Amino acid sequence: MTGETSKAMKWICCQLGAREHYAIPRALFSRGLLDCLVTDAWVPISSFLAKVASGNFADRFHNELNDARVIAFNSSVIVFEMLVRARRLAEWQTIIERNQWFQRKVVDALKVQPSTLNYHPILLSYSYAALEPFRFAKSRGWKTLLVQIDPGPEEERIVAEEAARVSEFASEWQRAPEEYWACWREECDLADRILVSSEWAREGLIRSGVPSQKLTLIPLAYGPSEVGDHNSEIRQVRSYPVRFTQERPMRVLFLGQVNLRKGIARLLKAAEILRDEPVEFWMVGPAQIANTAAIADGTRVKWFGPATRKEAAEKYRTADVFILPTLSDGFAITQLEAQAHGLPVISSKYCGGVVENGRNGIVLEEPSAARIVAVIRQCVANSNWLQTLAARSYVQNEFTTDILGQRLQELGSAL
Repeated sequence: MTGETSKAMKWICCQLGAREHYAIPRALFSRGLLDCLVTDAWVPISSFLAKVASGNFADRFHNELNDARVIAFNSSVIVFEMLVRARRLAEWQTIIERNQWFQRKVVDALKVQPSTLNYHPILLSYSYAALEPFRFAKSRGWKTLLVQIDPGPEEERIVAEEAARVSEFASEWQRAPEEYWACWREECDLADRILVSSEWAREGLIRSGVPSQKLTLIPLAYGPSEVGDHNSEIRQVRSYPVRFTQERPMRVLFLGQVNLRKGIARLLKAAEILRDEPVEFWMVGPAQIANTAAIADGTRVKWFGPATRKEAAEKYRTADVFILPTLSDGFAITQLEAQAHGLPVISSKYCGGVVENGRNGIVLEEPSAARIVAVIRQCVANSNWLQTLAARSYVQNEFTTDILGQRLQELGSAL
């Protein structure tokens, strides 16, 4: 391969936030394919900003990209977020303005990058913040790859039905504005290829009118270097009691956004039904539904709120089983996080296909409260079975960063 041909296959990754712990740029960088990562904030652990910004930017760095070329807008993002808080914008207005701000910064940065003038890279950007970068890329004759983070409008339809079903939880939920979906559809039109991470997401996009020939399924990746304490030997041998009791209940961990989409209303209903049984539910993540404390009153539900990566790793280590009763997810990388810690996973089928039913976890054919209760009772009654599931729970090879890089390289060569 000539130097010019090799350069022509370089990628520019545009990423707002630390989604999937920068798995895609890391996978590309490990293969020498990453030209640069363009992101909102990049905060090395030893930097001054890391010391003064508390936990706000704790996850905005990854050691595997320490030698990569990174373009970030640290000062600008701090000013932007301060102004957003001062203006007290509504949630959707904040999301749209943040996406628009990031897109403007990306385009301005790309215009002055001398290396991008001599070859045609692949520009990768995540959904809902890709429109302006894609317009710029197309004006230069570059290839464009959209990473779709969810099943799109189909997912919104599912959540709307849930909000109508459990209105007591949904007082603050709102549909996205029409402009949000209009911009997304133009992103899809401008994308040479759209990357999805699960069959569930692919089916949802097709139902929303996205041409199937544009879609490529590549699962997410997760590795030992992801945990907050950076310990490469994170998988543990778990020990379960002979039987669970009120003094030593089965500890069921949910970690993620505590919202309707994740099936939280069904999980809390299950907790209510199981209130007198030896089961404890750990809810870790930002609460995005109403009346949780009142509805869960008297149940064995513990609310921990948002957690750092180190705190999340500790919860994975000390829980007995991980649960994800999601109604819709693009993939749900928490499944891989749990498996990396040797934790059995109870998951719905409406996300990435990580769990092998009966082998390393349990797949909920329907994430209803009744089904959740039945599965949890099955686990409580047979701790030996949990021990067997835990022994088989680890990140399979197809979900490693190396395989992700290989698949991206093959996709890039086909564009």
